Amino acid sequence: MKAVILDLESLEDLELSALRAEFSELQAHMATTPEQLAERLAGVEVVITNKVVIDAASIARAPELKLICVVATGTNNIDLAAARSAGIQVCNCVAYGVDSVVQHVWALILALHTNLLNYDKAVKAGDWGRASQFCMLSFPIRELAGRTLGVFGYGNLGRGVARIGEAFGMRVLVGERPGQPVRDGRVAFEQLLAESDLISLHCPLTDETRDLFNAGTLVKMKPGSFLVNAARGGIVNEQALIEALQSGHLAGAATDVLSEEPPCNGNPLIDAQLDNLIVTPHSAWGSREARERILQQTVENIQAFKRGEALRSVL
Repeated sequence: MKAVILDLESLEDLELSALRAEFSELQAHMATTPEQLAERLAGVEVVITNKVVIDAASIARAPELKLICVVATGTNNIDLAAARSAGIQVCNCVAYGVDSVVQHVWALILALHTNLLNYDKAVKAGDWGRASQFCMLSFPIRELAGRTLGVFGYGNLGRGVARIGEAFGMRVLVGERPGQPVRDGRVAFEQLLAESDLISLHCPLTDETRDLFNAGTLVKMKPGSFLVNAARGGIVNEQALIEALQSGHLAGAATDVLSEEPPCNGNPLIDAQLDNLIVTPHSAWGSREARERILQQTVENIQAFKRGEALRSVL
């Protein structure tokens, strides 16, 4: 069985021997452009991809293709209707990065509440050496205990973040989608905004959630609260977030995602250079352990396919 990996870039430091053992031939490419795709799909039965778009035209030009393995959860880069028509099975990976993302989210939360980056910058600038006493308390430090954590998006990631919040002694609110009946154990979206000292986002980007946190909703958040986004960049209106931070209505924010990734054309959140904003490069999911789980799940998906079974199959 012949296979190809179209974009190995985020997994290139990992051991691929278990994956290679499943095939008579496995070609691996760090990246694949649209112009290279047809040639690289020619003659292969299995394609392994992360973000390379495989559209209907590409599928039509690859008659031997039988299985598409997405080394991610989202399959929006695959034309699923075309794959179904061609009898191609599509598998993904699930829940591989929960521990990694939860850890990253809490690193951001703790950094915001302790003003960690501002203290580090001040010390390296010599401010501590010029201090009049043994300690320096130039930036506010806030305790988490007794504060309210709002979670919007209550899948594996949201639940993981909530558990850590409870361990810190926080009250946890789970927000319902705007305009929806409030289910047991959840609160209305408006209540989430009004009562949360910190809101952590873990919902998918859909038509309903795009720009959900805009000027109108950010102003309804509790004054002095924090916003953390490790979901998708389009959920938060970036210019509105800058204005809420500059005005002081929000005490701080952190995001691991932007509206355009990578930000080849710049991004207002980066350009603003705000001291109360932390931006990380979509790296929350990327622990070595999480990426090893992606490879292991992909091997399992392939082994199941070879047995005539469907594991983590979206088709």
